[in-house]
Amino acid sequence: MQARAILFVIAAAVVTFTVATFAVSMVLGRNPVTSVIMGAAPSHASCIGGAVAGDIGGPFTLLDATGETVTDADIVTEPTILYFGYTFCPDVCPLDNMRNAQAVEILEERGIMATPVFVSVDPERDTPEVVGLFAENFHDRMIGLTGSPEQVSAAAGAFRVFYNRHDAEAGDSFYLVDHSTFSYILMPGLGFVDFVRRAETPEGLADRIACLVEAGV
Repeated sequence: MQARAILFVIAAAVVTFTVATFAVSMVLGRNPVTSVIMGAAPSHASCIGGAVAGDIGGPFTLLDATGETVTDADIVTEPTILYFGYTFCPDVCPLDNMRNAQAVEILEERGIMATPVFVSVDPERDTPEVVGLFAENFHDRMIGLTGSPEQVSAAAGAFRVFYNRHDAEAGDSFYLVDHSTFSYILMPGLGFVDFVRRAETPEGLADRIACLVEAGV
């Protein structure tokens, strides 16, 4: 009887540990099965600053500055910083894209090539040519993307990007678009691995990407 009681306690403890690990993994956005079976965090866990519950990111199809259709596989060929905004944005977008461009310059000085990407959430005004010129103003390697309303909605939805166009009078092309302001770090073969908030510095963003590269991600 005593042996059975001990085995029961051990079994209960194992079940409790497994359930708790599963719950924590879900909250932190990790793969719970891998966490339980492997019993260890991925090698790049210390590089990640944001905790996200559930899936984020995914395939997308948009238009580049030449009007050609491109996919995430075409774009994410090296460490990539992805940002959603719009070219008529009066303050936030220029500052965020400048930060991302500066981070790319810092990385290049360290021998790491990265790509800054700008995706418009205002496809009505932001034609391929417009986003191309906008991106070029920040960095000669920044890629500007736009698309049909459906393409933009699908890409934004994959990354949980909120955006909402303000109502404007008929024929009025001057309106604002509310949108979330995260920048997303993507790696070839993996896609999304982390995000940064507006408060992150160019140096801090560069450090995160360098950490991922050095970890072999």
